[in-house]
Amino acid sequence: MLCPLLPFLRFSFSASLGITFSPGRSYTILLLSLTRRPCPDLGPGKTQQRQAKGDGPSQDCARSTSPLPGKLWRQRCLGRAPRLASRPRQSVLCVRVPADPAGRFLLNCPGLFPRLSSGHDVRNAVMFNNDLMADVHFVVGPPGGTQRLPGHKYVLAVGSSVFHAMFYGELAEDKDEIRIPDVEPAAFLAMLKYIYCDEIDLAADTVLATLYAAKKYIVPHLARACVNFLETSLSAKNACVLLSQSCLFEEPDLTQRCWEVIDAQAELALKSEGFCDIDFQTLESILRRETLNAKEIVVFEAALNWAEVECQRQELSLSIENKRKVLGKALYLIRIPTMALDDFANGAAQSGVLTLNETNDIFLWYTAAKKPELEFVSNARKGLVPQRCHRFQSCAYRSNQWRYRGRCDSIQFAVDKRVFIAGFGLYGSSCGSAEYSAKIELKRQGVILGQNLSKYFSDGSSNTFPVWFEYPVQIEPDTFYTASVILDGNELSYFGQEGMTEVQCGKVTVQFQCSSDSTNGTGVQGGQIPELIFYA
Repeated sequence: MLCPLLPFLRFSFSASLGITFSPGRSYTILLLSLTRRPCPDLGPGKTQQRQAKGDGPSQDCARSTSPLPGKLWRQRCLGRAPRLASRPRQSVLCVRVPADPAGRFLLNCPGLFPRLSSGHDVRNAVMFNNDLMADVHFVVGPPGGTQRLPGHKYVLAVGSSVFHAMFYGELAEDKDEIRIPDVEPAAFLAMLKYIYCDEIDLAADTVLATLYAAKKYIVPHLARACVNFLETSLSAKNACVLLSQSCLFEEPDLTQRCWEVIDAQAELALKSEGFCDIDFQTLESILRRETLNAKEIVVFEAALNWAEVECQRQELSLSIENKRKVLGKALYLIRIPTMALDDFANGAAQSGVLTLNETNDIFLWYTAAKKPELEFVSNARKGLVPQRCHRFQSCAYRSNQWRYRGRCDSIQFAVDKRVFIAGFGLYGSSCGSAEYSAKIELKRQGVILGQNLSKYFSDGSSNTFPVWFEYPVQIEPDTFYTASVILDGNELSYFGQEGMTEVQCGKVTVQFQCSSDSTNGTGVQGGQIPELIFYA
């Protein structure tokens, strides 16, 4: 049986490992199964003792009288080695000459690779971005910014079905060099590192390009890691750009997260630089959004900013006509008739984008009893409905409480789902109508995330009165934040009692704990800041 294989063996091993087989001699090919669990050091004299216990070596081993060197003898003669659930068996190919009195081995594969305990992933990692034995090269990147990267077809084919089809499929082409102009070199390297090393190395400036590469070459686990990275770094500044990319990559979970941020922090998102980088389809979807939580004049100004950048992309002059041209039908998705009259008169009406007839019709829409027909959407956006988390079961007042002397009332809270804090509900005077000045702050580990100084009027009742941040603040789950307020006004006011450490508000659970910043008596059981106002 060895004769027909001899030419193949001679060619195969001689070519790759430098071993020469002599005609007319017999060889034994041993495939040894190795595990990481250490085995007792048994010599030839102990083999019969194991056989007597019914756990002896194989017959082939029993016939061999020449001792094998070191660990190879133990693996050769133990017959069965206990498996480890955490590590699969590893195979080692050995070629031995039985007639050789020394019983020496011509081939010992473990010596050619890193330690056996490192596993195949470490051996592949050695070949990452390595020209050694590379049988294909990639020229990655656009003209003028290319990088030549080595690859190994077998490793790539195992890690990607696209590479498998490219190298071993029915239409495979035998090319030594493959050009990939639509992928950035850094992103392609990140994908190769995952395939070779099983390591994910992502950065904010390359994660989108890496996601594109992972999608193109169908590397799903890397693509999922990219999406998770984007979700954790999502903010109002990049939400519009990520919305555009998530639709392109068909990632519905990321798309939903982007809409949550854009809806709640609409004005921040529309004023961001990233808004001007979106495509026309994404622009239309945002302008059409019913739950957009923004003033319509902000939406109008954002659309004009996008039109200006789009003119530059299309190499058009920045004229009013060209701005209207690139906006096209999307202009009528802006709900101009729902603007405050002052915003329209001082903003949209004087922008030059509207025709004279459109301006006149919209003015008549505001003032005339018989309103003209408009191409613009005339129904106001619904926006988001704020939710209120009330943490006290009752409130009270006394003749000598609650007093404000420039001291801070503060409480810490955490949520189990991502929300956006829009403001606080505060108590008012217990001695009739009064006006208060309130400085509100929201902090995380001492860093101020949002603050505002405003006034509110209380009517003497025990109701709470909302005080808003300029923009809603994004709150991540399972992290404690500090809500603080410094009130200036009537010293005697209502205060909360029977505070709760945990409150269920819709689908959001809020936990409260005392804050060391509180210097005016507010805590979990009683005090001020009775309500958190948020979007979820």
